[in-house]
Amino acid sequence: METWKEKALTILRDSLFPVPIELNELDWKSGLSSKTDRLAQHICAFANLQGGGLLVYGVNNDGSLFSVTHDEADKTVTLLGNIAKNNLSTTISIEHSIMEFKGFNLLFIHIPEQEDKPIHLRGKDLYDCYTRSAGQTIKMTKKQVQILISQSRGIPFEEISALENLTESQVLKKLNVQKLFELLDKNTPKNTDAILNTLTEYKFINKKNDTWSITNLGAILFANDINDYPELKGRNVIVRQYVGSNNRELEKEQNGVFGYAAGFEGLINYILKQLPKTEIIEGIRKDVPIYPKVAIREFIANALIHQDFAIDGMPITIEIFTNRFVITNPGAPLNDVNRLLDMPPRSRNEILAQSMLLLGICERRGSGIDRAIEAIEERKLPAVKFEKSESHTKVILFPPKELKEMSKTEKIRACYQHACLLFEDRKELNNQSVRERFGIDKNNSSVASRIISDTFETGLIKLSDPEITSRKYATYIPYYA
Repeated sequence: METWKEKALTILRDSLFPVPIELNELDWKSGLSSKTDRLAQHICAFANLQGGGLLVYGVNNDGSLFSVTHDEADKTVTLLGNIAKNNLSTTISIEHSIMEFKGFNLLFIHIPEQEDKPIHLRGKDLYDCYTRSAGQTIKMTKKQVQILISQSRGIPFEEISALENLTESQVLKKLNVQKLFELLDKNTPKNTDAILNTLTEYKFINKKNDTWSITNLGAILFANDINDYPELKGRNVIVRQYVGSNNRELEKEQNGVFGYAAGFEGLINYILKQLPKTEIIEGIRKDVPIYPKVAIREFIANALIHQDFAIDGMPITIEIFTNRFVITNPGAPLNDVNRLLDMPPRSRNEILAQSMLLLGICERRGSGIDRAIEAIEERKLPAVKFEKSESHTKVILFPPKELKEMSKTEKIRACYQHACLLFEDRKELNNQSVRERFGIDKNNSSVASRIISDTFETGLIKLSDPEITSRKYATYIPYYA
């Protein structure tokens, strides 16, 4: 089993290369701060975080490294140990180690996840809690705290009741039962008990005494109107189409009310109808939306599954501009945006993810983004752009663009994603594969070479065999391989 020290070195490497970026599970430190309150917040956040987290001393804000002296390390460990013991709602035992990394001696402080959450600041109320989001320590919302309490008691968010004290007829009225059985490829039973048994089996409803409850899972997936559920108001999907390339002039807006499973196919079909068309020749000439259907499906399904239900006032929005297609969901991504293609899937809402898989809304775990990127490549479209903040994640698709019109950054992003896809198939990037990705004529191999060189210089790809010095025969793999 991997020790926390081994894991720490891997996490630090991922945070520094190819582009320095702080992660949820790690915070760089250039020196010992005198702000004990802020240090307490950091420790609190890591103690509440799944898997815990790390403070690493010897890293500047720009990602450059320096060695920490033993005297500095002793002072840091003493101060943080006292804060972990005295400034939080419960005493936390932290661990530390000075380890060599890239020729520098760095101090690693490990804060383990606590079983009895939430951890909050001592002397404050229960809701003075902190967590990590987009590599930052932030205060938790009241809803986040409530969800964490339920999870700490072994009750996932999906199993919490959304509506209680219902009759059988009220349950059947509020849930789209017909759609459930359609997705299960079964005939809808005529017997009410059989329907209720199926709903119970899939944890969509619960019975207590003589009344019924609809769980968050049941409401999220099969609500006839998601606004019927107070805690889920604002979790609907909004589609906005604009006249131009900005949001100043709205052409039309569609507010969905159905649960995600009940309304998914309708949502996808509506979006596809709004998109501009392009001509594709595959045996026969036909008009298709400019963005591949599989990419639209997978990215939207991913947004639905991985949203943070604890963030209020931020519905999932799908925006159609003349020059881009944008999907925004609440919550920072759990993985680094450069590692979405290769990292094992992580979900805030594991039961929801499994249910969406079971119902055929999304593909097998971990393959959705790969399939979406592959479809983008097949059309020779610009690379997908992933953006994150403390509160949301964005996926941006772009319409067809000539290679000469692409920026250097766009070419690099496409080349890197191409390398990731190939690596997942145990293949390596080379000049020929890049020419095929961008539709470059074989007589213009120097153009492909330039793209490869620019991507290599960013650190996003590396030589598969460092011994080969000839660029003509060189092949490349992603930096993390």
